[in-house]
Amino acid sequence: MELKYVIPNMEKTFGNLEYAGEGKVEQRRLNGRMTTLSRSYNLYSDVQRADDIEVILPNEAGEKFFDHEDKVKLVNARITAEGYKIGDRGFTNYILHADDIIKA
Repeated sequence: MELKYVIPNMEKTFGNLEYAGEGKVEQRRLNGRMTTLSRSYNLYSDVQRADDIEVILPNEAGEKFFDHEDKVKLVNARITAEGYKIGDRGFTNYILHADDIIKA
């Protein structure tokens, strides 16, 4: 059985989310033109306080414009895991995906 993603309990895992700014835009050349595949955004969490939360949205969600520290909610959030190794040690990178971000 393959683990495709985990659906988090948003309130317990992240609490209240606030917009912290734009992240990266992933683009790829298709048929000679640059095409946007996804966009990432940084969020503040009152539960996960050590680091900002990075969420990746598909291109279909469009570009998002919020004021700094606007309260936001994620639509259909899910977490995937990506494993990698450095030397003899294994590590896991957890990636948060959502279909959209809306004002709370």
